[in-house]
Amino acid sequence: MTNKPQNIALILIQAATVAVFAGRAWQHLFWDAPFRTLLWDEGWMKGIVKGGFGMQWQNYITSMEVDSAIQSAIKGTGVFYLFCALLALFIRKLPKWLGKVLLLGALSLLILAALYCKEKFFSLGQFFEYALQVSSPVFLYQMVYRKVDRERLVFYMKVATALTFICHGLYAINFYPRPGLFVEMFINTLGTKEETAHTLLAAAGILDFVASAALFLPLRYARPAALYMALWGLATALARITSFFDASYALESMNQWMHETVFRFPHFLIPLAMWYLMGILSKRKEEVFYSTTTSCLLPANRPSFSKRR
Repeated sequence: MTNKPQNIALILIQAATVAVFAGRAWQHLFWDAPFRTLLWDEGWMKGIVKGGFGMQWQNYITSMEVDSAIQSAIKGTGVFYLFCALLALFIRKLPKWLGKVLLLGALSLLILAALYCKEKFFSLGQFFEYALQVSSPVFLYQMVYRKVDRERLVFYMKVATALTFICHGLYAINFYPRPGLFVEMFINTLGTKEETAHTLLAAAGILDFVASAALFLPLRYARPAALYMALWGLATALARITSFFDASYALESMNQWMHETVFRFPHFLIPLAMWYLMGILSKRKEEVFYSTTTSCLLPANRPSFSKRR
């Protein structure tokens, strides 16, 4: 790719993909993931446990061996995510067949999103807020291994970005119960009172909706919206550190919150990459307009500049 803005966009998408896999790897290897939300659901799993494993439900949920197997599955998924992060880091040197592992990684992230959705009583907002995280590996694979139609790629980026920000906005305006964590981050970062934090969150949610809609307007509106979303996505990702970092327990704070920040990097890196790509589209449309206008002004019996070349 010789186009500088497109190269920058590729680097941003690559960084987003490395970050989401690295952050999720850290989560799965050293913390936890919602596997038990499904595997300990009696309504969904009791028949499978009894028919497939010949175990009574009470024995299953109290078995140390079963719990150890679930924990091993979580850590094994963490190892897989770490492998995906390394693949994304060196993807330009890898054959296409190996790059396809990133698509499996995206599928795994989609399943993780579904588990979080189930944990939150099947709130669709909880599922679709992971759109940017899930789609980052797909965007990277498309840019590296396939001929990219920029307009189509930008459209899909707009959809993923809008889904993520709209869903965040739904929590911010209290359509879904507003997380206490959101309020606490505003209070800790800005030093506001709780009432002010609630007001600011509601305003931020409305801006999420406005910016998401603006993405689908002409480029002169869509580009500023994408840039705003990149800045706001960066702020909300870093808020996990700025809000909860304790210098007295620096290592413990970083261990607890750094991965929460890192796997949210797509929330600002993808909108920023989209901003660069929209710049290419805007420039191309200006060149087409200029070329067409100039051609129309030329005498009929005189060749255009492009023909003279």
